[in-house]
Amino acid sequence: MTMDILFDLGPIFLGSRLKRLAERFQAGAARVVTDAGLPMQPAHMPLLAALDRGPLTVGQLAEAVGTSQPGVTRTVGQLIDMGLVQSASGADQRQRTLSLTEAGEAAMARTKMLLWPRVEIAVREICDGLSGPLLDQIAAIETALAAKPFDERVANTAKAALIIREYSDDLARDFYEINAEWINTMFRLEETDREVLENPRERIVEPGGAILFVEAPGLGIVGTCALQKTGEGSFELTKMGVRASARGLKAGEFLLAAIIDRAKAMGAETLYLLTNRRCEAAIHLYEKLGFEHDAEIMAKYGSRYERSDVAMRYRRAKKRVLAPIAAR
Repeated sequence: MTMDILFDLGPIFLGSRLKRLAERFQAGAARVVTDAGLPMQPAHMPLLAALDRGPLTVGQLAEAVGTSQPGVTRTVGQLIDMGLVQSASGADQRQRTLSLTEAGEAAMARTKMLLWPRVEIAVREICDGLSGPLLDQIAAIETALAAKPFDERVANTAKAALIIREYSDDLARDFYEINAEWINTMFRLEETDREVLENPRERIVEPGGAILFVEAPGLGIVGTCALQKTGEGSFELTKMGVRASARGLKAGEFLLAAIIDRAKAMGAETLYLLTNRRCEAAIHLYEKLGFEHDAEIMAKYGSRYERSDVAMRYRRAKKRVLAPIAAR
């Protein structure tokens, strides 16, 4: 059994043990923030949260977060360099007033919408029900984090909050906008794209295909994917995209798993997709969920899109790994 001197000596090293526990939470939170595509680190969050309530001087900010003024000054300097905080002369020219920039306000809005609710759920999952002496509660929290790291808990709360929606005509605009956004960013809309995106019911649903959407609380519809029937028992996984605003929610992985399950339920004997090698994250995710590169599919269907230089066929289910997605 591995020695744990902080555990063994209990109250003697309480401060060190609390510091270690805090570092474990911080490390998990850092991964959560990175996955969400946010520029700050967990240590920046208290200062940004305080400034989100209004402009403050350095002294007021230090008092609000309970940290030394020199430490706050150093962190504020980092935030200014990152473009999230700005400093201006106050009524008293001897003091500088700090406030969020537009980028800082946008980052905080995204943080409050996407991260804080999920983080709160994960923390409550760990802490609710704790009772007894403080050291026993600390041990229970340590055991919980060892069983499932904090960032995994946060990711699971995001996945649980996502909802799959079926196609309806009132979602046709979302289908068009989500796909047009990523296609125009990376490539250009081709005529075959327009035909499908402008007529989803006629081109996909009515001929025997399906269109699914993923909805996230507070954000609405954030992603979509289609199954286009191309023959008896043959379907193309196509027009898959996720809004940039949903980064960090794992909405792409959730949606891809749902569309694969739908294809199986529809009796798909051949499920394939066409993409471009520039979509590296998407290709990696396809591989993880059971798609393999296939020369026969490329020869048979690859000419449909000018941008297609990768063809894949679904072979078998693999372990699903959460990852960001950008797909054809």
